[in-house]
This record gives sequence, C-alpha cells and structure tokens, in this order.
Amino acid sequence: MFAPQVATATRTTLDPALLTTPVTTQAQRLLAVDVFRGLTVASMLLVNNPGSWGAIYPPLEHAVWNGWTPTDLIFPFFLFIAGITTHLSLSARRARGDDEGAITRQIIKRGILIVLFGFLVATFPYTPLTRFTNVRIPGVLQRIGVAYTFAALLTLRTTLKQQVIILVTLLYGYWFAMTLIPVPGADGGIGANLLDAPSRTMAAWVDRLLLDGHLWVSSKTWDPEGPLSTIPAIGTCILGVMAGRWLGSDRPLSERLSGMFAAGALGMLVGLMWHWSFPINKSLWTSSYVIFTAGMACVTLATITWITDVHRVTSWTQPLVIYGMNPMIAFVGSGMMARTIYTLWKVEYGGKMVAVQSVVYQTVFASWLEPENASLAFALSFVLLWYGILWILWRRKIILKV
Repeated sequence: MFAPQVATATRTTLDPALLTTPVTTQAQRLLAVDVFRGLTVASMLLVNNPGSWGAIYPPLEHAVWNGWTPTDLIFPFFLFIAGITTHLSLSARRARGDDEGAITRQIIKRGILIVLFGFLVATFPYTPLTRFTNVRIPGVLQRIGVAYTFAALLTLRTTLKQQVIILVTLLYGYWFAMTLIPVPGADGGIGANLLDAPSRTMAAWVDRLLLDGHLWVSSKTWDPEGPLSTIPAIGTCILGVMAGRWLGSDRPLSERLSGMFAAGALGMLVGLMWHWSFPINKSLWTSSYVIFTAGMACVTLATITWITDVHRVTSWTQPLVIYGMNPMIAFVGSGMMARTIYTLWKVEYGGKMVAVQSVVYQTVFASWLEPENASLAFALSFVLLWYGILWILWRRKIILKV
C-alpha cells in the first residue's frame, strides 16, 4: 500500500538577520516546528502508558469532563501541527509545479492511509473475528485522518477570508447544534441542559445513531472521537493551516513571533470566555476547547521558536526532533506494543497469569517507589525505549512518510 521512504534528516540554522529582514522564500524551515511536533508525540506516549492507571499525577490525566489538564492539550496540538505542516508542504508542492489535481489526490490518499493506520491499531492483533465485527470505528488516528483531509481540501483553494468564514461556520454551527437543538429521546429539552450528561448530549445521540456497537468500550453509549465532535476538530486543523500560513509568510521573524504570541493570548482569552456558555471539554471537542487549545498551541510554538530559532539554544532539541520525524511509527508501533504488554502477553507471576507490563511495573518500579512515582517512572521508561527505537531509524536515515 505504501513503502518507507528514506530521507536525510537535516536541521536549518537561522541567520540573525531574519529577525528584521523579510524572508523571500518559504524554504526556510524553523527548527521549532519539528521540536513542537516531537514534544507532542513524546507527550502522547507518556500519558498513554502509565505503570498503573490507578496511580497517576493529576496533570497526566484527562479532565473528568468539563475543564482541561495539560494532557488535554496533546491531541489538539497534534491536529494543530498537522495543519501547519499541511500548509507548508502544499506550498512547497505548488512551488515545484505540481498541479491542483495531483495535490488533491495526494491529500485524499494521505487521509485514507492515516485512517487505515487507525484501524490497524484498533483491530490488532486481528483475531478472532469478533475483533473486527465489534471493533471501535472512531479513534485518534481516524479523527486525525478525517480532520486533516477536510481541513486541507477546505483551505486548498480558498482565501484567508473564506477560511475564516468556514471556521466560524464550523464552530458556531457545532455550538448551536449542541446547545439549541432538542436531543431526541431525552427529557431535558434542548442540548444546553444536557451538556453535563455524557450519554445524553447531541453528540452521544449521533454516536449511537451511526455507530452503535462500535463505540469506545469504556462508555459504550458515546465516543470521545465520535462523528459530530469531529466537525470542530476540523476547525483545530484549519487554525493550524492559518498558523502555517503566517509562519511561512515573508514577514520578519520578529513580526511573526509577535503575531503568534498575540494570537495565542487572544485565543486563550476567547476560549476561556466562551467556556462560560459552552464549557471547555475535550471529549465533546467544544468550540471553546478549539479556540483555547489553538491559543495554547500558538504560544507554545512561539516560545519554542524564540528559544531555538532566535537564541539558538538547541542542545536539548535532538531527542524531540527525532521523535517528530517518525510520528506514525511512534503512534502505531507504541500502540501495538502497549496492547501486547498490557493485555495480550501474560506470564506466570505469584501463582497466576499476569500481563508482562504488570510484572515489570511491580518488580522494577513499584517495589521501591511510591505508586505515583512508580507509575511515572514506568511511563518515562516507555518513552525512552521508543526514543531508542526512533533513534536507530534516525541514524539509518529512515523516515516513514504517509
């Protein structure tokens, strides 16, 4: 279906003159973009693979419902950086002379492959047959693939003004649908009265209508990556495209950084204000959550750019750059490994069959550390293990491009 592509990993240094002199081409790639993506991928592995789900430091857990934690920033950051790289890569393809038809086909192909990778993880280890018939259809990679495809196609031939109109339509339309329309079969009237009941929201009703029996196993009545809540997720990716458009402009870097900081601060403010009427909620991917997390992403990326590309403090960046070069291998490979060691591979321990992960956690970490520290130590070890795997691929100049 596709083959690994071998590419040479390069890092661009920044001429200080770029702080005040306009850039004449979009070929100038900021190191911060790769660092930001790698930080997001590494953080994803950290929060997804604790030693014990019952002993986790609060910042490394998702918010129970409304509100946010640092963990709730990871997924939208992933979509935001996907939007940035989408604009930069499509601009590069246009500069090479690729026609619009070829670009459109590439977008659709890439989106389909990302979705298929999501099903690859969801159906692993592929047996028995019920693994397929009862498989969860929504998922993280599935949402990324759908959001990327729609965001790329919606911004491919549109102006910035048209993109703003599309974004406003998506976010306000979702807000109205979730709050003003009565939820079928519910007793609470309009959706605004049911936002605190996960299984009774309009999004949950759509989940069951379209995907009943194929939803998140922990809830069964709704899915955090369901169809309706994927609509505002497209908005997150579009905001990333807009950020990529700004970063790839010919303005001086100082002006671009100032714009990113200002836009990020404004986004966080608007998101927090919108929270009063449409709460910040990762599971519902509310419109306030979209604006707030995009603002956080802008400020985070601008801060990293200021450190790495302005002041050239880069000694700490290589592990994150390596993580960011093979995000698909990191995501799919770590997901399969986690399912194997957490549930599939069992050994005899203490007179009963226990998952390998539990044995390692109990003997190596929990035997001498407090529960939260032991759980965090296991997660960090998992991250370091995958850094070693990705480092080997980097040394061999192997990058898997979808």
